[in-house]
Order: sequence, then structure tokens, then C-alpha cells
Amino acid sequence: MEGVRLTSLVRSSGCNAKLPPGDLHRALDDLPQRRSEALIEGFESSDDALVYDLGDGRVLIETVDFFPPMVDDPEVFGEIAAANAISDIYAMGGEPKIAMSLMCFPSCLDISVMRRIMEGAIRKTEEAGVVIAGGHTLSDRDPKFGLAVTGFAAKDKVWSNKGALPGDVAVLTKRLGVGLLMTAHKAGETEAEEAISQMRLLNRRAKEAAEGLEVHAATDVTGFSLMGHSYEAASASGVTLRIAFDSLRFLPGAEDAARFGFVPEGRYTNEDYLSDKVHIPDSLPLHQRDMLFSPETSGGLLIFMPALDAKEYLERCPGAYAIGEVLEKRDKCVEVI
Repeated sequence: MEGVRLTSLVRSSGCNAKLPPGDLHRALDDLPQRRSEALIEGFESSDDALVYDLGDGRVLIETVDFFPPMVDDPEVFGEIAAANAISDIYAMGGEPKIAMSLMCFPSCLDISVMRRIMEGAIRKTEEAGVVIAGGHTLSDRDPKFGLAVTGFAAKDKVWSNKGALPGDVAVLTKRLGVGLLMTAHKAGETEAEEAISQMRLLNRRAKEAAEGLEVHAATDVTGFSLMGHSYEAASASGVTLRIAFDSLRFLPGAEDAARFGFVPEGRYTNEDYLSDKVHIPDSLPLHQRDMLFSPETSGGLLIFMPALDAKEYLERCPGAYAIGEVLEKRDKCVEVI
């Protein structure tokens, strides 16, 4: 089955396939944890990767991410999955170096499809300066692919999703709406070239543009939506993030997709978890609420920095834009105006 559409083999795709955040917290929050003084970041604050102190002024940063295909072209799928996994290293301020692949592959597909997925991943990892040094493959009914990625950073340069301070500006480096557009595209209702192109784009330049600037906190925006990842950062930092809806930039066609009901399933589980944690005005139309809670795949970096540094960053990083400001902690961790 060499000509089969990959997306026809899966029910969910991309970061929309993530387990609902509420279920994830119920499963993991009370697990016993072995403590290590060398472990600087674990999963306690829902950060993007673990950070392990190597004891020589450097830290090791480790992450893993994989998902079902959101496109039919195997090589493009490999590129997107690789860019998405590597992004977590950039979101921690690190430099990715090595990776191992994770592949679930159906017996109904020709083995050449697996090779093409890997070719796409290798092309993207080479662009990032990453070497794929091995991996693990399972026979599975649903195709899935991703990477476990290891990176490094100076201990005093590593980023975290906690540390945002009142007065900081929140900057986002990619447009929103990927999940909406890919849902509409799968239904045959729209083209998705810009969404696919953005998903293939590494966050390398976005991370490098912050060199020499003061970054108080950072994360990337993926399956838990802009609202989910904003909440995680604001909650971990003990602050409130005020987002101006009119400042958000969406991919062309994303609002129409939301307006006509092409909404990914993850949008609803995201809001179920976040409904008592964020404030959205009742005056906001339903389709715009959909835009806020819809999952993204291989989304941009969300960076919190002082106003002067943010101004410099926006000049350095074309396509980045300010979405809001950090306030002292209020009733909700995220406010949309």
C-alpha cells in the first residue's frame, strides 16, 4: 500500500493526539518521585524538557515527542515530527545535538513509506545540527513518528517556563491556527500550504535571536493550545498573563475554519481543563474561543522578557509579535481582553 493516504489511517493527528491535560494530571500528579539534586527541571511545572546538571557548568536537556501524521506525504511528516520534537530543546534555551527515533508502523504500508519518513526527519535534523543515532520501531495499526532529543546549555543560560515577572512582555514567534486549518484540510475544505510550511520551520532562529537578551521564561505552543501553554507558564511563575486577542496573528483561513466548525477534538478537552483557570470575556464569539483553545503542532516559542529586550527581539526575529503583558498574580492565571 504505497499510495495510501497516511491521514486516512489515524483518527487524531499531530499534537491534537495528546492525552487531555486533565487526564494527564490525574494520572501523574500523585505518583511517587525519586528526587535527585542534579535534576533541575522535571515534570512538576509541566516544563518542555528535563534539565540535568552535569556538574561542570553545563546542563543536559532531554525531551521526547511523537504523534500520528497530519499530512499524507511521508517525508513532510518526518520533517514536521522532527521539527516539533526538537522545538522543546530550543524552548529551554538549549542547543540540540543527538536524537533517537520512535516509529510505530502498520504492516499494511510498504516499507518504503518508513524510509521516506526517516529521510524527511534526517533532512530536518541535519538542518538543526542534530544526529539521529538510533531508535526503536514497533508494528502498530496506527502510524506514529517522533524523536527523543538531547541538547545542552550553559547552566546559567537555561530557560524554564517559570520565572516570568510583572512588567514582562510575552512574545510569540509563529502564527496560530494550524490545528483548525489541518482539520479543514483533512475534510477537503481548504488548502494548507502555509500551515504545513510553518510546521516544518525550526524554532532555531527564534531561539538564537534571543542571545544576549534577558529571557525570564519560555515555552512553546503545541497541543495544549495558546491558552494551555500560557496558563502553564503563568501558573509556574506565580503571575497573570494578560493577552490582547486583537494582537494575535492567525494563519490565513484559520478564522474561517473555526467559524465553519472545523475544530479539532483537542480544543474541547483543552477548555474543559482550563475553564476555571483562565478568563475569557463572554463577549468573545464562540469561533474565537475555538481559536484560543485549538491545539497547535510545531508551534512557535512563547518568550517572556523585559519590555526593552522584547523590543530588540522583535527587530531581530521577523514574524515574532507581542501578544500581551505580565501582571501581578490576579484571580486567573491568564486573562484575555
